Amino acid sequence: MAIAIVFDVNQNLSKFIQYHAPLKAIVFDYYMNFIPYYANLFSALFVFISVIFFTSKLAGNSEIIAMLASGVSFKRLMRPYMISCVFISLLSYYLSAYVIPQGNIMRQNFETTYKNKKKTTAAENVQLQVGKGVIAYIQHYDNTTKRGYGFSLDKFEDKKLVSHMTATDIQYDTISDTKFQWRANNWKIRELKGLREHITSGVRKDTVIMMEPADLVYSKGQQETFTSPELYDFISKQIDRGSGNVVQYQVEYHKRIAASFASFILTIIGMSLSARKRKGGMGMYLGLGLALSAMYILLQAISSTFAVNANFPPMIAAWIPNMIFAVVAYFCYRQAPN
Repeated sequence: MAIAIVFDVNQNLSKFIQYHAPLKAIVFDYYMNFIPYYANLFSALFVFISVIFFTSKLAGNSEIIAMLASGVSFKRLMRPYMISCVFISLLSYYLSAYVIPQGNIMRQNFETTYKNKKKTTAAENVQLQVGKGVIAYIQHYDNTTKRGYGFSLDKFEDKKLVSHMTATDIQYDTISDTKFQWRANNWKIRELKGLREHITSGVRKDTVIMMEPADLVYSKGQQETFTSPELYDFISKQIDRGSGNVVQYQVEYHKRIAASFASFILTIIGMSLSARKRKGGMGMYLGLGLALSAMYILLQAISSTFAVNANFPPMIAAWIPNMIFAVVAYFCYRQAPN
């Protein structure tokens, strides 16, 4: 992580200076959240390298040979490794599901302000289902002012339009004690009852519409700022509304669960590779271990990209790296010394 910070400072120092980032914000808002995010992201890699270092040292001193010769099976030898993996996996999942998302909000806000100056603050032609048979449409939404323009709200019963509301603009109430409070300006409501039509209009109307600003604007990396319960609720709500922009959220949700099992798989591979005593020390094991870890991380990125861009099932995409490397782990375990 120290090396990663050095590289990151070297890469972004010019931007920090260009946008006049305060030292306090760089240290506490960015790097204090940068460290846990990437440490947890690569925790399986760190465990893998640690297992190789530790186990190859035991094998180099002939201690594993002595254990096996005294009747201790390789399966029994793996037990303390697996017990350690349980604690590491639980900690990794807790951090990724509940703690790190809070820090990601501060880190991404810093990046938007002092690093890349790019953040989606508006949306065009937003249409979503805000209730059973209720469809909302906003021609243009500005997330900075929480205001939408060209608004319409259609209510259907038995596939027939029964109410049509329009407003020149709507404003989200950010100081209200309850959610979903909107104010419609220059509104008009047409109520259709058979062949009859009743029209009401006004200048200002406070109303409840089951949508929030977070439902209207998507920014890159937004899924990383939700805790797992929030992510699950958001996915369920978006699916009920018929939104198609939920794949990256589903991938993130399943990836957090799948990534917590990576420690088990990579530990089995690392221990199986380095438990045999060979000439040349741990260099070969370390190189092979780094190559396998890089392949695992690359496969995670590729599977996530396939899920988002190629309509690949998100759950399967999140678990593909584990499934493939579980086969590799089983093969390595069968080749381990007995």
